[in-house]
Amino acid sequence: MDQSVEEMSRRALAEVGKVIVGKQEEVKMILASLLAGGHVLLEGVPGVAKTTMAKALADSLDLSFQRIQFTPDLLPSDIVGTYIYNQKSADFDLKQGPIFGNVILADEINRASPKTQSALLEAMQERQVTIEGSTMKLPLPFMVLATQNPIEFEGTYPLPEAQVDRFLMRLEIGYPTRAESLEMLRRMHSDTPPQVQRVVDEKGLKAMMKAVSQVNVSDPVQQYIADLVEATRQHQSVRLGCSPRAVLALQSASSAVALIEKRDYVIPDDVKRVSTHTLAHRVILKQEAVLDGVTKGAVVDDVLKSVKAP
Repeated sequence: MDQSVEEMSRRALAEVGKVIVGKQEEVKMILASLLAGGHVLLEGVPGVAKTTMAKALADSLDLSFQRIQFTPDLLPSDIVGTYIYNQKSADFDLKQGPIFGNVILADEINRASPKTQSALLEAMQERQVTIEGSTMKLPLPFMVLATQNPIEFEGTYPLPEAQVDRFLMRLEIGYPTRAESLEMLRRMHSDTPPQVQRVVDEKGLKAMMKAVSQVNVSDPVQQYIADLVEATRQHQSVRLGCSPRAVLALQSASSAVALIEKRDYVIPDDVKRVSTHTLAHRVILKQEAVLDGVTKGAVVDDVLKSVKAP
């Protein structure tokens, strides 16, 4: 199965590459999060193709895609749905919200009120929603891709730590290089716009996700993962280190990356590769550290240097 996962992943990345120039590592991390059953927080300035990237990946995997534009007046019912009275049947019919999809793009999630943001909590963690007392399962696979603009804070509501902790990874989507910008300009003159083709069906994708749990993680690697998370709690610049959820996230993300790289076992380099994406957003810095210019990424770098890999 690992060979099949590697092949399908390579083909999916190639399809996304038809419409996205560069960003292969970021797309690979999003795919790894999907296979691990996790969610991703995307941070980047406007115009760096976050929406296009998410939709292209969903199309390549034959998944339904829903986009929710978060605004201050967005209500929880706008996300999960509500019951509407049907005059013909004299009964209430359920109108499902956009949360009932496979890949959900929560665009500018920090613009919505905390009440609306919390509507995602049950969906992200429990894979279900409750509408007026009725609990309904969400389709599988299910992944939330939430975007934030890191430079715009006016009129926004920062995500609470409990919400941030539910994201398996946080990815920074930066500007393209000069060479990538030139390639984008060249593609503009193409007569036929590229079409993303499906590379795997629902049954195959679920088999890929199941294979993640069967990846071998040796005792030394598990100890390494536990040591890394423990080291974040002991760091001098950290007020609150990574939660127990981080241990599970780090192992599942490493397992998914190992499969994508055609291995059925995790090596320390897999753990290092996903550590910053998986741990940094779970760290809460001391105020004096923030004033001194210490970043969460720098804390994870320190931890990786201080903890000896097996």
